[in-house]
Amino acid sequence: MKTIDNLLAEDLHGKTVLVRSDLNVPLDENRTITDDGRVRASVPTLKKLSDAGAKVVVVAHLGRPKGAPEDRYSLRPVVGRLSELLGKDVAFAEDTVGESAKSVVAGLKDGDVALLENLRFNPGETSKDESERGAFADELASLADAFVSDGFGVVHRKQASVYDVATRLPHYAGGLVGAEVEVLKRLTEEPKRPYAVVLGGAKVADKLAVIENLMKTADRLLIGGGMAYTFLKAQGHEVGTSLLDAEKVDTCKKFLDDAQANGVEIVLPVDTVIAPEFSADVDTEVVPSDAIPADEMGLDIGPKSRELFASKLADCKTVFWNGPMGAFEMAPYAEGTKAVAKALVDATSNGALTVVGGGDSAAAVRQLGFTDDQFGHISTGGGASLEYLEGKNLPGIEILAD
Repeated sequence: MKTIDNLLAEDLHGKTVLVRSDLNVPLDENRTITDDGRVRASVPTLKKLSDAGAKVVVVAHLGRPKGAPEDRYSLRPVVGRLSELLGKDVAFAEDTVGESAKSVVAGLKDGDVALLENLRFNPGETSKDESERGAFADELASLADAFVSDGFGVVHRKQASVYDVATRLPHYAGGLVGAEVEVLKRLTEEPKRPYAVVLGGAKVADKLAVIENLMKTADRLLIGGGMAYTFLKAQGHEVGTSLLDAEKVDTCKKFLDDAQANGVEIVLPVDTVIAPEFSADVDTEVVPSDAIPADEMGLDIGPKSRELFASKLADCKTVFWNGPMGAFEMAPYAEGTKAVAKALVDATSNGALTVVGGGDSAAAVRQLGFTDDQFGHISTGGGASLEYLEGKNLPGIEILAD
């Protein structure tokens, strides 16, 4: 796989480089970025190319538009922040491969940077039809002399800007993609032990495949968040009105049995913060996880569980975490996620490799007051990280191989 270092060894003056970044940032109701982690992660690669004299054309997506322009999914709010971080004005095209894009790219001087409008405003970006996707890739490729893949959050997608463009231009892995793959290899190829994986989030179904694969490599699986209640149900406990994937109860029971047979420790919450409804403005209570009332719901792991989870991480040499322990956006249900984050920070200071697996987990640690440098690595791609840990091939990585 050629990397950006191979490209930087060339004279890039007069050359246009198309960079697929991941700028899919969360926005509030005023279209203000609430977590700029992905923008910051994109900057090193863009800055290196700009400093080397390349004309840099950045493409990315935001949200899930249906193949047509929608104001709420415009990348315009990102331009200002990207300009601030790069220390130079970033030009913005009002479309992706139309007249605005062509005009903006044609006007670039060496070292300039431009951002094109949301890729997913064009149906060819995500089309399952290879000819439609390929036609869009042709238009993107016509804008540049080389392609750098630096959007790790989308490398598990076979999309025009991720996969097809790489077949049409000299292609290179950006610094972010290279760093992400290197960290994931450390999690899957002879990780230092003990190796613990902390999984949370809402749906157990989203993580069944990764749990199955991690049974072969991890020493401990700590399970919290909404998905924990399906496991508690599999143990025969009442879970009240908590999130429950009833169709997966038998699967979770099998996982518990398999883990015991294979010597893998599965750690579930021993106590739970409950409330009568999903709200920050109701009375909460802590109960044992096997004593959740039928008319209440679990919304966070309890204090004993926080201590238990921290103790199970204290001696670990490798930790991967994906998914919050509760509804961390609401103060009454943030303590479990905060406790896990603190345990990872402590493990990092003790020399462990700690990886926060993107998505809600990355947003949570920042929202709760932690900084990126307190962890070994914060991934920009939750879905891509999980699919890698599942053992799946990632199209956007495979296509970069020479």
